[in-house]
Amino acid sequence: MALRISRPADRLIGGFDQALRTLLPAPDARPRRAYPAEHLGRAPLAEGARHAAAAHMRVNHTGEVCAQALYLGQSVAARTPARREALAVAAAEEADHLHWCARRLQELEDRPSQLNLVWFTGAYVLGALAGLAGEPISMGFLEETERQVVEHLEGHIATLPIEDEASLAIVRAMRADEARHAETARAHGAVSLPGVVRAAMRLQARVMTTVAARF
Repeated sequence: MALRISRPADRLIGGFDQALRTLLPAPDARPRRAYPAEHLGRAPLAEGARHAAAAHMRVNHTGEVCAQALYLGQSVAARTPARREALAVAAAEEADHLHWCARRLQELEDRPSQLNLVWFTGAYVLGALAGLAGEPISMGFLEETERQVVEHLEGHIATLPIEDEASLAIVRAMRADEARHAETARAHGAVSLPGVVRAAMRLQARVMTTVAARF
C-alpha cells in the first residue's frame, strides 16, 4: 500500500496514487475483508426508508473518504516507521469501509457525495498539519477523530430504518474498527487535545455530515 512507502518523495507519489484510488476507484476494486451484509436479505425498502438509509450511507462514505485523506496527510508527515505502519494498518481497514459504503449506496440505487474532492482536500490538509505538529498531537487528533466517529456511527445505528439490516450490519462493523483505531492512537502516545480544538472538530464534522447527506 502507498502509505507503507518510507522515503518522503515516494510517500508523496504514493499519496497521489492513493488519492486517485479513493476518489476514482477502479470498477473491479475489492475490499480485503468480507462485506458485512453479504449473507443478509435484501428485502425492498419503502421509498422513505430507502432515502433515509441512502443519506446515512452517503455521509458514511464521505467520512471514509475523509479518513483516507486524514491518514494519508498524517502518514506523509509521520517521522517514525512505527507510526507510519500503524497509520497504514488503520487506513487499510478504512479502505474496506469505503468499499462497503460504496456498495451499499449502489444497492440503495443512490450515489456518493458530489463534493468528495472538497472533503478529501480539506481532510488531507488537516491530517498533514496534525502530523507536522508532532506525533503526540497527531495521535491525539486521530484518537479524537475516531472517538467522534464512533459517536456518529452509534447515532446512525439508532436512527437507520430497523428493517435495513444490511446498512446496520455495515455500520456496526465500522464502529468496531473505529473504536480500535482510537485505542491504537492512545497506545502510540496520543495526548488529549484542548477543548476548543475538540469543539471545532465537532462543528466541522457537523457541517460535513449535514451537507454530504444532501449533496
